[in-house]
Amino acid sequence: MEKPPRLFTPVLAVGSAIVLVGFAIRASFGVFQIPIEEEFGWPRAEFSLAIAIQNLAWGFGAPFFGALAEKLGDRKAIVLGAILYALGLVMTTGASSPLAIQLYEVLVGFGIAGTGFGVILAVVGRASAPEHRAMSLAIATAAGSAGQIVGPAVAVFLLEEMPWQSVFLVFAGSILAVLLLLPFMRSPEPAAKEELEESLGELLRMALKDPSYMLIFVGFFSCGYQLAFITAHFPALVTEMSAPIDPAGWCGDLGIETTAALGGLAISVIGAANIAGTLAAGWAGKRFGKKWLLSGIYAGRSVAAAWFILTPITANSVMVFSFAMGFLWLATVPLTSGLVAHIYGVRYMATLYGIVFFSHQMGSFVGVYLGGVLYDMYGSYTTVWWIGIAVGVFSSLVHLPVREESRFAEPAPRPS
Repeated sequence: MEKPPRLFTPVLAVGSAIVLVGFAIRASFGVFQIPIEEEFGWPRAEFSLAIAIQNLAWGFGAPFFGALAEKLGDRKAIVLGAILYALGLVMTTGASSPLAIQLYEVLVGFGIAGTGFGVILAVVGRASAPEHRAMSLAIATAAGSAGQIVGPAVAVFLLEEMPWQSVFLVFAGSILAVLLLLPFMRSPEPAAKEELEESLGELLRMALKDPSYMLIFVGFFSCGYQLAFITAHFPALVTEMSAPIDPAGWCGDLGIETTAALGGLAISVIGAANIAGTLAAGWAGKRFGKKWLLSGIYAGRSVAAAWFILTPITANSVMVFSFAMGFLWLATVPLTSGLVAHIYGVRYMATLYGIVFFSHQMGSFVGVYLGGVLYDMYGSYTTVWWIGIAVGVFSSLVHLPVREESRFAEPAPRPS
């Protein structure tokens, strides 16, 4: 009797470990903003621009590394990504100008592309049986969420013991160390170059002419916009717009005495709720239509954001919003990647999802940059917040016409 396919495989374990370490490092960059500002006296906007450039480079690199993985093999693409990631971190330690850091962040962004969702989710998706794919993608995504919780805490701890340059070197060594796990990520040899180029080219032409693919591409923009804006600016928004902390309330019991500390706690709550929401999305993606779930998630984000900005901002409302937004935070990733895999098959998932992910990163760049520009213009985040609500509603609507039918027969999963 044939054994049923397993959910937990070596490919899923190794992929989750790589994503966890890579995203832990990426999520910690905001922690270095003040130490770098204090050492060099640069305007804060300069380092913010470097992070925005990192996001954009990640978006540009996603389809490139996806195609590289499909032509040369998954492991070779991951190795190149880790090397670029480490090289960017090491070179940043020697930067002496804002322009230098911004240029080095291009390397870091490409490194994240090679070790992040675009490549890893495709590997995990190909190694998963169809009945387990949604949950496998959710688990790998949740590993990235866990990294976003762990990374900043580790960075803060290390900064108490050593200068920021040394912390970057430790992080560079960490991303290279995960390469030791790659022998456990078994994947087949890539197909012949001529076969790949012919079939990939044909699939790309079909996908780019398919209205459903373009709707998914456009819809993913708001996800990047909302996530990047909140990550970069929500702590400052809470610091400036929240009512004063009541020392006799639950904040005082937790040792939170300032709205700045409340803003930091909000990001942690988002990260914790994110893990639960991502796993819930994986469970639901196996049972319900992914386009309907995505439409509901984007609508839910907009409702939560509208409620938050229309009510008095207090510690309680900050926590309610943080949990709600966190639960919906990366829930879009396993559903979007799973939708692409379901419609177009898993063979070229890395490239096709990489192209869609570029839209996400364009949104990230706009969210981070526009947040700063409109704040400087109007002295508040209200305008850019409502723009985020509007793009969320737009994304909810554009997913409704997506045709979710598979265009290809389901291949057998890769061995694990």
